[in-house]
Amino acid sequence: MVRGYIIRSLFFIAVGVVLQTFGIASGATKMFTPQQIGWQTFPLKPDKTLEYKTITGKDGLSYDLKLQVFLPKGWQTEDKRPAAVFFHGGGWRGGGPDHYYPQSRYVALRGMVAISVEYRTINRFGTSPRECVKDGKSAMRWVKTHANKLGIDPERIVAGGGSAGGHIAAAMALVTEFNEAGEDTSVSCIPKALLLFNPVFDNGPDGFGYNLVKPYWQKISPIEHINDQTPPTLILLGTEDTYIPVETAKRFERQMKEKGRRCDLHIYEGAKHGWYNLWVSREDMAESLIRMDRFLSSLGYLEGEPILKLKK
Repeated sequence: MVRGYIIRSLFFIAVGVVLQTFGIASGATKMFTPQQIGWQTFPLKPDKTLEYKTITGKDGLSYDLKLQVFLPKGWQTEDKRPAAVFFHGGGWRGGGPDHYYPQSRYVALRGMVAISVEYRTINRFGTSPRECVKDGKSAMRWVKTHANKLGIDPERIVAGGGSAGGHIAAAMALVTEFNEAGEDTSVSCIPKALLLFNPVFDNGPDGFGYNLVKPYWQKISPIEHINDQTPPTLILLGTEDTYIPVETAKRFERQMKEKGRRCDLHIYEGAKHGWYNLWVSREDMAESLIRMDRFLSSLGYLEGEPILKLKK
């Protein structure tokens, strides 16, 4: 699950060097091809970096966890724009916010504020999936309480992510425990919709990460907590994903519909885990962005047509 992140990091470093002069979002006044993602008017460099939480590392030192913010053209502090908060994958062990820079820039080009979140990972901080969920909830609450400075409507914030990041987003919406001590839990961390890319739904005995969360798996496993208030959910998953079985996604979809909740499940034949990433396939990434766009449009967060054009 963590394999490929080193390659991905080197890829984004190289792109970042080329794009370092592009510090603000450009207007989405034209259609883009998959080959243009990360270049010129589709830059991957964040527009702002903000600190949302200070934690203590395994070395006993203090660290500030950061939010990488992407802003739409014409953004002003006084705006009340919808927003998307993204969480990277990496099996809770590694990865970084740059994993979701393409998705973040895309929705910014479409007029939303987007945020890619840094959270504690096992390899760097010696923590557990519990801290990942705690940080996810902290990030959402920070964004909501600072919405007036971010030009965001606090009642129109969606969350998404891939793999373990999808787990964090889903857990924010469904899991009631694992809140940071001393945090104001009267501020809801529940997003208005979920954008889940090959997400970890099930932490049970047959699910992913069970050995990491065995003592408390029922409390942290999102699929165990689906209810009649679960936000509308988009799920993208490949048939050849060796971590997340298609049947698990279908079970999630089935339970959502039994509760009267919307769940749009899209299965991609032959696709493996992480198939939608930029360093894997630009065409497939573009297709996943178009799916995300249409879902958000159907909920009223975006207007007009997607701004990517596929060859196929």
